[in-house]
Amino acid sequence: MVLLSAAQFPQMSNPRDTFGLGQTLADEAYRAIKADIVRGIRHPGERLRIEKMRAIYNIGPTPLREALQRLSADRLVVVEGNRGFAVATFDPKEFDDLNTARIAVDKAALRLSLQHGGIEWESGVVAAAYVMEREDKALTGSSGLVPDSWEQANAAFHASLVAACGSNWLLWTRSHLHDLCERYRRAAVSLGAGDRALYVEHSQLAMSALARDADLVCELTERHYSRTAQVFQQMISQ
Repeated sequence: MVLLSAAQFPQMSNPRDTFGLGQTLADEAYRAIKADIVRGIRHPGERLRIEKMRAIYNIGPTPLREALQRLSADRLVVVEGNRGFAVATFDPKEFDDLNTARIAVDKAALRLSLQHGGIEWESGVVAAAYVMEREDKALTGSSGLVPDSWEQANAAFHASLVAACGSNWLLWTRSHLHDLCERYRRAAVSLGAGDRALYVEHSQLAMSALARDADLVCELTERHYSRTAQVFQQMISQ
């Protein structure tokens, strides 16, 4: 088998460009490989042979194995016995379960945030919604991988809605669920971007939050997340 050099993988995450000093090589490998799995550069089911990974990430076998073991604990990588490692395949049941938990946590955080949020919170929602609208409209009609700029804007927008909830544990749990959903969300959005008015969905969320309509923003949030899950299920069934 011919090994490809790192220069032949222009889309990969370069750990030394992305992460600063103070990280071990295993930390750098973990973050870089995780980013590429989540972004869809490392495909579901792809075999992660150590020699191939060395060529891509320019990191030695020992830290690579440590990183892959950590990713298996995150359920992003599976250990295949003597065959090594592979990117975990998509599991629709897992995504449904993650969405169920995420909706419940988001609703609790949203109600508290709408209750406690002041002018600073409102300003944050308006600013995040503005960036989100620009990214949503740029995404409309596009194909291929979801841009990192869209994912960052999406994360910032939804975080702005719950920013005033006042519970660090709720925010931590919500952020963790958001990260676990990201791989599925990117796949679903990349498939359904052309047929879905995401900017309308996000605009409605922002307006209902600023109007302090807790029941409506919770209903729209559940509908918004459920729509993503439905698109993903359609993708899997094709």
